[in-house]
Amino acid sequence: MQIKLFTIPIHGGEQLCEAMNRFLRSKKILQTESRLVSTVEGSFWCFCIRYLAENQQTDKRRKIDYRAVLDSGSFQRFAAMREIRKKLAQQEGIPAYAVFTDAELAELARIEHLTLADLRGVHGIGAAKVEKYGAHFTAQENNETGKPTA
Repeated sequence: MQIKLFTIPIHGGEQLCEAMNRFLRSKKILQTESRLVSTVEGSFWCFCIRYLAENQQTDKRRKIDYRAVLDSGSFQRFAAMREIRKKLAQQEGIPAYAVFTDAELAELARIEHLTLADLRGVHGIGAAKVEKYGAHFTAQENNETGKPTA
């Protein structure tokens, strides 16, 4: 953890305030403390900013290369499912991960003949998502294998 102090006068401190705001936007802030200080020379704000240094800012979520993790058939299903997910998310105006996460799609892609029951068995996919989106993904699988869609 690092600490940076800013002292900004009440009158005429616009440039210092902007410098502090740039700093805040560029760092992972852990805590801020502020105090209004008045002296005979004038009044000013003192800010104590606790933040993580760049080498401490690690993203706990590691990016997964699904092309390397999945076999070629599973990856093809995964890619097709991502396209379906993207279209559904755009139609509803929601982020794609709100439909299914990449991890959920990878689990689904590993299943060669996907059914609604398979969807229910994947961690993170509840009954509401199965009901709302399930047919879109099982229909995609059925079209891929040449089976008629139900």
